[in-house]
Amino acid sequence: MTDSLWSESDTSPSAISAALGALLRGGHEDGTAHSPARALNLVVTVDNEWRGEVMNRLERVGRSHPSRTIVCAVERNREAIDARVSISCATASAQGAPAPCHELVEIAVGAERLRRLNSIVAPILLADLPTVIWSPHRHEEAVSSLASLADAVLVDSLEEPSVERAIKGARSVGQHARVVDLAWLRAAPWRERIAALFEAPGWRRAPHEISRVSLQHASGSGMASLLLVGWLGSRLSWSPRPLLPHDGALHAKLRGRRQHVELRLGVAGGQAPPGLESVTIETASAAAISLQRHPGGFAAARRPPRGEEREWVVLGAFPGEHHVLGEGIRQALLSDSAYEDALALTEELLPGETLL
Repeated sequence: MTDSLWSESDTSPSAISAALGALLRGGHEDGTAHSPARALNLVVTVDNEWRGEVMNRLERVGRSHPSRTIVCAVERNREAIDARVSISCATASAQGAPAPCHELVEIAVGAERLRRLNSIVAPILLADLPTVIWSPHRHEEAVSSLASLADAVLVDSLEEPSVERAIKGARSVGQHARVVDLAWLRAAPWRERIAALFEAPGWRRAPHEISRVSLQHASGSGMASLLLVGWLGSRLSWSPRPLLPHDGALHAKLRGRRQHVELRLGVAGGQAPPGLESVTIETASAAAISLQRHPGGFAAARRPPRGEEREWVVLGAFPGEHHVLGEGIRQALLSDSAYEDALALTEELLPGETLL
């Protein structure tokens, strides 16, 4: 990799933009075959003390690396704007093919500037490209300020203090931009495996015969269970009913096309990792499938209406956090109506009080 650098203390957005242009022109003038990537902007707002952790995640997103990344590190009582610009390019090949370049802008800002962060970021964005916003430390003022510039916003429902706040936040953001929920992407292996279990010969009618769904999630990860129920219910046209506490779990009876569906959500014991821990789906004909988190993947089981249960292990099912973030950036360029449908049904499961 080759790098071009610029930094300045007590600077301005116009000076940062001018420095970017000068660095890009310099790359062309030295005769090297550089080709700046032009796919999307990513604007990240972080607490300065956790900046290194977030930067490590961004460095590992692989092929989903943004064209221009703008990291706003927030410090209390800071008045001046300090900035650092770097352009990283892969070494040009011997055949003369252009080497892709990615641009990183790091800006140190005071917390009082978050309400007007759009005025700092707007001059630095690449024009006519989608812009994605991510605020892993939940700087709501920054997200509100940048909403007018955003095409998509990355959120993480599992990081919110309650499921009510997670749903409300996603709904609010969704009024201005597309929502890409990292919690939804982490649960993709669960959805894919459930769909695969029902794709087997003799099982394709079973989803319409589901009569009971039992889920367990880690403490504080109730949104993971709700989103999976929202996905199932929206795909199978279930009519939701509010969840009610009973016997240490939450229960509801949803109306399906052919019969009612009993729903049970509970908290897994022990030191379960964040997210779902197990899912069991039963049908009216006494068939059942189940998935449980297993070291390195899933422990899966399937029981036909008449016959013995079969068990096996699926390895390599869960991606790392860097993969989830990279997929989130990629999904910002796509449209996923399944998440919106799942979120709408999930909202109807809550009676308006904190349950999870």
